[in-house]
Amino acid sequence: MSEEYSLEIVNPEKSFLLKDDVTEVVVPAYEGEIGILKDHISIISFLKPGIIKVFSKSGEDSYYVNDGIIEFKNNNLSILTSLILNLKDIDKVKISEIQKSAEEELGNSEISDQERYLLDQKIEVLKSIN
Repeated sequence: MSEEYSLEIVNPEKSFLLKDDVTEVVVPAYEGEIGILKDHISIISFLKPGIIKVFSKSGEDSYYVNDGIIEFKNNNLSILTSLILNLKDIDKVKISEIQKSAEEELGNSEISDQERYLLDQKIEVLKSIN
């Protein structure tokens, strides 16, 4: 019996990734990191800034996501995100720019506690990448 399922990652510009040989995906959800294997219970969850790890027969890939929504149903995982970057092709300048922008936003005294939490999370993940 096959242990694989389908994954599609979409961002506003395009369909970013489509794979049919995925064995596990680990996503940074608000509830914590969620590992999704074949036949996982149906789930819809929000993503926080972090790293998505995709395990497949062709190897392991990691991607930075800013935010997003995941849906897993009938062995199909869909991830919708506003920003996704492949860590293999990461541009250190772009990461620094995103981090600097987040740090500037964090200095705004009018942001909510939730926005502050997400910005702190984003900055920590970007520091770990850089």
